[in-house]
Amino acid sequence: DFFQTYAVEVDIKDASNATCLYAEWMMKFLIKYETNSSDYKNATLNLPSNVTHDGSVCGNDTQAALLAVQFGEGHSWSVNFTKTNETYQGDLVTFTYNTNDTTVFPDAKRKGQVTIVVKDIMRPVQLDNVFVCHNTDFLETENVTQIFWNVTVQPFVQNGTVSKKESRCPADTPTVPPTTANVTTASTTTLSPAPTTAPKPVENPDTGNYSLKSGNKTCLLATVGLQLNVSQDKPLLININPKTTSADGTCGNTTATLKLNDGNSTLIGF
Repeated sequence: DFFQTYAVEVDIKDASNATCLYAEWMMKFLIKYETNSSDYKNATLNLPSNVTHDGSVCGNDTQAALLAVQFGEGHSWSVNFTKTNETYQGDLVTFTYNTNDTTVFPDAKRKGQVTIVVKDIMRPVQLDNVFVCHNTDFLETENVTQIFWNVTVQPFVQNGTVSKKESRCPADTPTVPPTTANVTTASTTTLSPAPTTAPKPVENPDTGNYSLKSGNKTCLLATVGLQLNVSQDKPLLININPKTTSADGTCGNTTATLKLNDGNSTLIGF
């Protein structure tokens, strides 16, 4: 099935045939493109089962590591990793898609390869830690949304063995609610303690109706109340207000993406 996306596993070896860069992940791309009739269509580009990794580089103290894959009819994707004495990080993603691939881009007005570059995409990870993120992550540019999940990656592998020490992405780390300790204090005064005001509980969020259209037909409908639990210095609960929140996204043959935003930034994506 063309619309099935496959997991990618890349194991790059150095000159001594020891693993120097390892990655396993899943990804797909949502691309908005112009047709010959000057309207716009949304394409979904998935990874096939046969992916090559020509041009991948181990990297060292002075050279960035490069994870590069090629797939389909002239499409490619890569990420480079730089390191310090203690950490590594991915800092440049390059995605090239080919609109000559008529299976994915029927009736595309612009023919040929289009390249998208995204910078600063990953927080630093300790060397000799493998980075793991099962949750879905998005990289969005004007006409392209890159979607990743089930990611396991380690550049600059030491001694040819992928580390068993994991560095998880924030989305994989559950928020632990604060605990209340029972504290007993001795009092030597008869003064009454000052009254305390209990924090006001956050009410349940209002239910919103969000929908996407493909032409004149509704292709996605969500009726849901949403509340965000943000981990800062202390937990912060935010209710999503349907009256000020709009829906955007795309509908594909077998996948759909719903993005909710308040006019300033994306709040949440499904």
